[in-house]
Amino acid sequence: MFTNIRRRLGVTLAVLTGAVCASAGHAAGMQPVVGGDSASIEDYPYAVYLVDGRGNQYCGGTVISETEVLTAAHCALAVRQADIGVVVGRERTASNRGTEVGVDDVWVAPGYSDPLSGDDIAVLTLSEPVSASPARLPRSSDDHLYEPGTMATVVGWGRLFENGPKPGSLRAAEVPLVSDSECARVFRSFDADTMVCAGYDSGGIDACQGDSGGPLLVGDVVIGIVSWGDGCAKPETPGVYTRVSTYTDDIRADLVRNTGD
Repeated sequence: MFTNIRRRLGVTLAVLTGAVCASAGHAAGMQPVVGGDSASIEDYPYAVYLVDGRGNQYCGGTVISETEVLTAAHCALAVRQADIGVVVGRERTASNRGTEVGVDDVWVAPGYSDPLSGDDIAVLTLSEPVSASPARLPRSSDDHLYEPGTMATVVGWGRLFENGPKPGSLRAAEVPLVSDSECARVFRSFDADTMVCAGYDSGGIDACQGDSGGPLLVGDVVIGIVSWGDGCAKPETPGVYTRVSTYTDDIRADLVRNTGD
């Protein structure tokens, strides 16, 4: 499923599970879930994927309202806003199910510069409402959702292994959250305020290229966003996700600005 230190779009930054690698490139940050299983869009109706101007899947995202999609900043900025398409309700990329909508606006965390520096989070305002059930955002005080050992689910359409093929359909895998101290031991650039890690010491299950921007879930709460990592599913190398609770208040403020509620 997801992994590497390339941007999980599909090039040289870490991939999903660990999502973005240290190198750059349009596809950095795109990867499928390594070691996962096929998943039904009915079970994850809020899971979406992003396509570029040529219709190529390059990242994931999460519906958080009828007009808003949560994703990684490096995904939102990978292509021109006018070329971003958001595909909703489609389990298999080759099918005609669901719908593709455009993007009218992009909010990126003000401090973002690159995934390894944190703040790798963005909200896409859709050009039209979608009917998919939204995932819930964590409260800024929901520290219990990030306890080490908590099992979380990562979903996406990324590569089956590092530099491998994409499955062409939605996949999901469960991974345990890793303590901040352990993640900091592995990654010098780890920032506990803006990032959270997940993965097994033995490796084998992770996000990968193409999974970037997709959700890390505890139940239906999106606690993380696939951001970066060092390869896919390597032993003792967890994936790094954006810690969504840090940005919940900013995201909700953006929702209010766009809906007027």
